[in-house]
Amino acid sequence: MAVSKEKMKTAHHVKDLELAPKGHGRIEWAGRSMPVLKSIRERFEKEKPLKGLRISACLHVTTETAHLMQTLHAGGGDLVLCASNPLSTQDDVAAALVDSGISTYAIKGEDRDTYFKHIKAALDHKPNLTMDDGCDLVSSLVSDRRELLPNMIGGTEETTTGVQRLRAMQHKGHLAFPVISVNDALTKHMFDNRYGTGQSTIDGIVRATNRLLAGSVFVVLGYGWCGRGLAMRAKGMGADVVVTEIDPLKALEATMDGYRVLPSLEAARVGDFFCTVTGNTSVLAREHFEKMKDGAIVANSGHFNVEVDIAWLEKNAKKRTVREFVDEYTLKNGHRVAVLGEGRLINLASAEGHPSSVMDMSFANQALSAEYVVKNAKKLQKQVYPVPAEIDREIARLKLAAMGVHIDSLTPAQEKYLASWEEGT
Repeated sequence: MAVSKEKMKTAHHVKDLELAPKGHGRIEWAGRSMPVLKSIRERFEKEKPLKGLRISACLHVTTETAHLMQTLHAGGGDLVLCASNPLSTQDDVAAALVDSGISTYAIKGEDRDTYFKHIKAALDHKPNLTMDDGCDLVSSLVSDRRELLPNMIGGTEETTTGVQRLRAMQHKGHLAFPVISVNDALTKHMFDNRYGTGQSTIDGIVRATNRLLAGSVFVVLGYGWCGRGLAMRAKGMGADVVVTEIDPLKALEATMDGYRVLPSLEAARVGDFFCTVTGNTSVLAREHFEKMKDGAIVANSGHFNVEVDIAWLEKNAKKRTVREFVDEYTLKNGHRVAVLGEGRLINLASAEGHPSSVMDMSFANQALSAEYVVKNAKKLQKQVYPVPAEIDREIARLKLAAMGVHIDSLTPAQEKYLASWEEGT
């Protein structure tokens, strides 16, 4: 089935519009595990809470993101979507979105110049709302397109790295409009970061390498919610999991969870697989590479590729690509270090990202947070806000209902007791 000429008029820059039929099939498949977003889309279709608003979104262009775009579109939003990472786009999905009339700028493997040209195209839409994953859209808007700020109502941010950047902007007085931190929602980071990242990162590593994890030493660098999930899944695959941390509380938690906790330089000597999930610069650098055993495999599941010092490897080791998404660097000591997916987020570079059932909650948060910003724009200040607790609870309630899970309610006697102070021991 060819893409209609009418749809091809939608502004876009994608790899191949003829991929649209494949993308539509995969989008439909993902939607079968996204009942919460479906229920929101049905309400948005009736109420049109985003009617007349221009929305620029910089997100991973995946089947799940397609359902978020459809929900915003159903709510009356005028959309432009660009990719939030050069390797995270699913080209068939990008084509399908254009075929659905949603302006999309995203090509898997795009170079840095194209990446930022796509962000410029999204900002040329003159948005009232931004929807970001990593803060590149907001950063570009505040730094380079300040003439657009009078149009802005607010925005949302999907991921840990982006929230860190936004809070730094707020601290320095550069944040020019309110932004909801979707990442802070319990129905996002407790599920998306832990279960989604845990499964999809393992999926990406295994797809890229076809190596057995059982019996290997798997080093997780950073024990936040993503690190917890990754360690859990690697252990479940039979790996001996080692954790590195700078936070004593998280290191203690990892120890209590049954993992070995080592300084990163000690871990470098023993690891077979290494995966960074920290959000910090050069977590794996020269001093680590030079201690790694021959054949060590390095991946990153953080948003940016700064966590692995690729620049040092490029200058000081001989590089060759041994298979798709696997670059092998031979060091001067003769040891080989394999870097997966150019050091970019491996779960999207070589796999398909998080399963749709967890993105159902994450993107429900995005949609409802966008609606919240619009409804409360006059009351919000130029700062980062958490997702309101009532939205978090509603998403959890909808998810449980979709799963057929029923829970208790407090009895009147329990409510009375919890509201009192008189009754003691």
